[in-house]
Amino acid sequence: MWRDALAAARLRMPNYCLECGGNLTYDSTIKQYACKSCGLTFTSQDLLQGRERMLQGQESADEEKKRRHKEYLKWWLSDKKS
Repeated sequence: MWRDALAAARLRMPNYCLECGGNLTYDSTIKQYACKSCGLTFTSQDLLQGRERMLQGQESADEEKKRRHKEYLKWWLSDKKS
């Protein structure tokens, strides 16, 4: 049962390096992912945390875009455009 959960977790892992974007391979002897390009190694936890940080950064970028759009509309609709 736990092996199925572990295999499913591995499938959800990003298959690219968080630093250089290179391909990752899983080394079962050390239970870590190794980058083929730069040689960095990551645990499953490292990859999950990195992925969460990337997703949070993407959300904040989307929020910033919406905020800028709202500010522009507010300026455009105001009477003080000059």
